[in-house]
Amino acid sequence: MRKDLTAGKPLHLILTFAIPMLMGMLFQQFYNLVDTMIVGKLLGAQALAAVGSTGAINFLVIGFCMGLCNGFSIPVAQQVGANDLSTMRRFAANAAYLSAAFAVVLTTVTALLCEQILRLMQTPSDIFDNANRYIFIIFLGIPTTFLYNLLAGIIRALGDSKTPVYFLALSSILNIFLDFSLILWFHMGVAGAAVATVVSQGISGIACLFYMRKKFHVLKMTGTERRIDAQLCMRLCYIGLPMGLQYSVTAIGSTILQTAVNTLGTLSVAAVTAGTKLFQLLCCPLDALGSTMAIYCGQNVGAGKLNRLGQGLRASAVLGLGYSLLAFGTMALFAPQATMLFMDPTEAELERIISLTSQYIVTLTAFFFPLALVNAVRFSIQGMGFSVFAIFAGLLEMVARTVIALWFVPRFGFNAVCFASPMAWIAADLFLIPASMRCIAVLRRRLQPSPLLNKE
Repeated sequence: MRKDLTAGKPLHLILTFAIPMLMGMLFQQFYNLVDTMIVGKLLGAQALAAVGSTGAINFLVIGFCMGLCNGFSIPVAQQVGANDLSTMRRFAANAAYLSAAFAVVLTTVTALLCEQILRLMQTPSDIFDNANRYIFIIFLGIPTTFLYNLLAGIIRALGDSKTPVYFLALSSILNIFLDFSLILWFHMGVAGAAVATVVSQGISGIACLFYMRKKFHVLKMTGTERRIDAQLCMRLCYIGLPMGLQYSVTAIGSTILQTAVNTLGTLSVAAVTAGTKLFQLLCCPLDALGSTMAIYCGQNVGAGKLNRLGQGLRASAVLGLGYSLLAFGTMALFAPQATMLFMDPTEAELERIISLTSQYIVTLTAFFFPLALVNAVRFSIQGMGFSVFAIFAGLLEMVARTVIALWFVPRFGFNAVCFASPMAWIAADLFLIPASMRCIAVLRRRLQPSPLLNKE
């Protein structure tokens, strides 16, 4: 069941490993899109804006959970590359204990504070109640986020990027059914969409757990391997926490930007909501590329094959450039039609919302290549074991979005909103690209005496 990423042509390996991950992300985004489409079409633009106004705080918390789980999977990948399966199992067990602890703490804190956070974000009063209902339920589902993302990360670290896709496909179908049932038949409103998302993700996580127990014999642990190990927990936190914080630091900038968008009114919030959903779908290939590079670099560092790191980075840049051109061309031609996926044709001021959404998504896709580099290089650095650097890149993104939100949005309005994320990606690249070269140089010095250094 394990795939070796330490031998073979990097471009081919990265592409074939990323495709199943892409399918999984597309399924995940598919049922997120269904939430948005059903909310927008059945409940109207105000309900759509309510869901969208929680996007930044949602990413702040859920992004931290996902980053933490991705970080926990990197030591597992490194031990797979080193073929030390006993230590790999010990890391997996301790990652599970840490994830459970973080899930309890985060669920409690966020559920208690979500209303106060929405008030600080100046959420418009006409959508406040729906926004609070939605995000409260999402926060209650944090344990399901940990369950799926940790298990999927461990499975990918073992070299299997296909298995999680099957369970996401199942959960996406369930999500669609629950959306219609809870919103259309049980009249639960935006709360129904949140419940559908949480339940669907929980089922995909449980399915991963049962499958791993039955099929992945390499994960069967002895009593000693199941013990809590303080040293391993510290190593996991050293890599996982910076990755989680990187998501959160980036999300702080997005939260500040969302606050600025909220001051522009419900139409702008609805346009950014629809545009963000399109963006999340379109950037799935870039997310899959980044996650692949973390596993690729983790395995190759564990095997001591450092020459393959630069080769992998160059291959990922080629793949990112090709997709970026395709995404921009598609949105330049079909952005208005794509926007209608989320709109009721009878919606008041429909033409204005379509115009704003099209402007937003076309601008973002025009800068997809800088985003491709951010994802590929940042995850590569994390896979090499230098996850602290991710925080610096996140800080630069936060500063760029904050500057635009505080100084440019009040002066230039929605036009400034469209350029906030592109400027953040460029700022991050200016740090990440030289940082990746530095990381490879440090690894070479560390492993210089090793005969594995020049292996291909």
